[in-house]
Amino acid sequence: MSLAPVIAVVGPSGVGKDSVIRALLDREPGYCRVRRVITRPMGEQGEDFDRVTEAQFHLMASDGAFALHWSAHGLLYGIPASILDRRRAARGVLVNLSRSVLTQAQDVFKDLVVVSLTAAPEVLAQRLRDRGRESTSAQADRLGRAGTPLPDGLRRVITVDNSGPLARTVDQILQQLQGERA
Repeated sequence: MSLAPVIAVVGPSGVGKDSVIRALLDREPGYCRVRRVITRPMGEQGEDFDRVTEAQFHLMASDGAFALHWSAHGLLYGIPASILDRRRAARGVLVNLSRSVLTQAQDVFKDLVVVSLTAAPEVLAQRLRDRGRESTSAQADRLGRAGTPLPDGLRRVITVDNSGPLARTVDQILQQLQGERA
């Protein structure tokens, strides 16, 4: 039995990763999503995730609960080992990953497709302001990292500009994913 590819949706803060993931799930019933485990403090929201304390996270990591884990921006992130079961049952498994962990993810998952979302700087800035999760200085820091390139050596990358309508972005992603399968 072959495993479904892991489809890593990446991009700068405010690019719309979670909106794109939700829209892809709505359009492609064969896809599923794996929620990240994050040590985000109580009161801080974000995407749909499983919140744990740092102590819980370290215990989970030592117990082998994660297929992949990393730290970024002062938080710990993990992809549950249950992703393997999801890969057996789905056509594709969507995950929100950090750009810095993509090479490791490719080594772990083997069949990795990176969907790299971009958006115009003014669009990113407006989206960060609208979501209101970060201070002005934190928004500036996130915008400063927006141009961080993907690591070298990735085998399958789809780059899509998400500055415009979400439906157009999803159409472009699905066309490219289907083109890869043909």
